[in-house]
Amino acid sequence: MAFEDLLDDPVVQKYLHELVGPKGMPVAVSPPDGEVTDEELAERLGLELNDVRRALFILYENDLATYRRVRDEDSGWLTYLWTFEYENVPGNLREEMDRLLEALVERRQYELDNEFYLCEVCSIRFEFGEAMDLGFECPECGSAVEAMENTDLVEAMDERIEDLRSELAVEA
Repeated sequence: MAFEDLLDDPVVQKYLHELVGPKGMPVAVSPPDGEVTDEELAERLGLELNDVRRALFILYENDLATYRRVRDEDSGWLTYLWTFEYENVPGNLREEMDRLLEALVERRQYELDNEFYLCEVCSIRFEFGEAMDLGFECPECGSAVEAMENTDLVEAMDERIEDLRSELAVEA
């Protein structure tokens, strides 16, 4: 996928937004060609230097940016030259989807293995043991807690798990 196409993909945009947040999005969606300093990016994008540095560090932590340090011989100051590595985005998205699938499978099993009770006034959900310890009474409002059916939730998880497995081309 070409670099420009990658940044036009709404899934990639959402992923970058989740990583860097709204203040970091201008940095994430407008990577320069070649190396650039954080100061140059801040000036070019009209952003606070700290916001640019935060976004760059998050991109670095996620293998989407690299840097090299250069020491100014006169002042001794270090300058960081940043390069964006967006060819790693598809692999990172795959890892995120793998983690999501694993978490959904675990949560589905938790939903199947437990019996739940709900306070319909406070919308607080309790496992059976906790509800029993509370005398099947909500500790917040004193209302009785009622057995909760979670079949719809498990079915929705099943659909999402199946979609993810299909997308990732993995079997159960």
